Amino acid sequence: MRRTILILWAALLPFLAVKAQFVITKQNGETLTTVNKTNIQFTYLAGQWRYGTTPLSQLGTISLLPMEERLNNYVAPTNDDYYVNIAGWNSRSSWNLANVHDPTVMRAEDGYYYMYQTDAGYGNPLDGHGHFACRRSRDLVSWQFMGTTMPSLPAWVEPKLNEIRANMGLGPTTADLSKCGYWAPCARKVHDGLYRMYYVITIDGTINGEGTWGERAFIGLMETATPWKVDSWEDKGFVITNYSDKDLNYQVGEGDYWQQCYFKYNAIDPTYIITEEGDHWLVYGSWHSGFAAVQLDAETGMPLQELGNPWGAANEAAYGVRIATRMDGNRWQGSEAPEVVYHDGWYYLFMAYDELSVAYNTRVARSKNITGPYQGINGANVTTGADALPLVTHPYRFNDSPGWVGISHCAVFDDGDGNWFFSSQGRLPEGVNDNPYSNALMMGQVRRIIWTENGWPVVLPERYGAVPQAPITEEELVGEWENILLSYDYQQMNTSTTVILKDDHRLQGVPFNGQKWSFDAAKNILTIGTTKLYLAREVDWEASPRKATIVYGGYTTTRTFWGKRK
Repeated sequence: MRRTILILWAALLPFLAVKAQFVITKQNGETLTTVNKTNIQFTYLAGQWRYGTTPLSQLGTISLLPMEERLNNYVAPTNDDYYVNIAGWNSRSSWNLANVHDPTVMRAEDGYYYMYQTDAGYGNPLDGHGHFACRRSRDLVSWQFMGTTMPSLPAWVEPKLNEIRANMGLGPTTADLSKCGYWAPCARKVHDGLYRMYYVITIDGTINGEGTWGERAFIGLMETATPWKVDSWEDKGFVITNYSDKDLNYQVGEGDYWQQCYFKYNAIDPTYIITEEGDHWLVYGSWHSGFAAVQLDAETGMPLQELGNPWGAANEAAYGVRIATRMDGNRWQGSEAPEVVYHDGWYYLFMAYDELSVAYNTRVARSKNITGPYQGINGANVTTGADALPLVTHPYRFNDSPGWVGISHCAVFDDGDGNWFFSSQGRLPEGVNDNPYSNALMMGQVRRIIWTENGWPVVLPERYGAVPQAPITEEELVGEWENILLSYDYQQMNTSTTVILKDDHRLQGVPFNGQKWSFDAAKNILTIGTTKLYLAREVDWEASPRKATIVYGGYTTTRTFWGKRK
């Protein structure tokens, strides 16, 4: 099918302001884009010109406004983070990003971003309604709930489990398969007309009764050509399962209940990447021994090598090569949810650390090769067991808010125009509004990523709100800021301090007291001493009413800084 593409660039129109943005509306008044786009793309397909999937005949206006005007007219999101009153299934049309856990996000050929998730939410609203819920958005701010993509347990799960058990010398499973877990999908666009979603099924119970390790998990695969049709995903079956380097010794040894688990690799939390060379890889794993990378067949999406039984030294290589471990030799890792992306010559491995209800935090390391070695910002080798730095997210609290905890298990994605984003769930702390269960409220969160000059991804502290990126002036920086020094503190929230950028280019307040500051307006970099902080306009979510402000984020080799203009 032949496609013709036309792109309009704001920068090529000399009679307009330097910074401008397209805004497109349909004839029915719907706004199709409020993202900070300086170009728009039309495609001639099936006999007509389209913007995404919308025929030009349905468009009403296409305007190009100066960023300053857009900023002056900006209205911040108003949805409530404390969403108890709309948490149930019957209110799903009002969820927006309520009830999101372990999101994965991809942009499809129709111009929408699609988000899928683990089966979880406040009060378990997804129970009985299918699995791997989907929602979509054009602007990453307003999300439409689409439904669930998997109606029931795939037919291959029970026979595959029993096949493995028979090879282990065990009888058919007695597990209650109605209690399977549906976890951690990873969705990717392979190319126009082909989308893949790797997903996890966990089996309840133990391998062979009391005194044996827990039963295994499976990673499966679904595909579709039309993600906008939520029921169009077709299951392709089994991909991989837990591998053990202990042959059939699945008894729990005395004193080693966690440290020496039977499974070396836990078949959960897949991430899927196509390398610059066109090779397809699946990275997976959690806790146990770390993360494994296994090469896939590009045509089928299945492992390139024949797997063999998931135990025994002869079969280990087929189940992947270990690319990261938090603690070498210990299977109580406290790390999970790998997410691998490629940017400017490097593969970046994002990881979730610690328990998910409060302490969850995100780290990142990078490598020139998909299989490692991965190193942190301080040069430490994460592949062989060094603690990963920098700290990307951590439980935190700005003033005038309860703050957020449990911020990890991320999706990292771009819009195709050089803009990158980080999405995860965020949990409220316990006791918000005197609710002892408020920690079970999980709000999907999207944050902008800015890449530093030395190539590290800084996740901004405030959630993305499509604020127009009008030029930032030095005069706007003078005044009070809230600064958070993100530092690892298990199950504790980092809190903000007040710092003042004075007009004499000195700072007042911890941790910058007495230091000099300067601003590079061309690069939006605030330098304090020798520390570079990267600025953008974003929403002040703690203000009432919410409004646009300026935020920063940045790293040294040992510290992470977050801040916002008060």
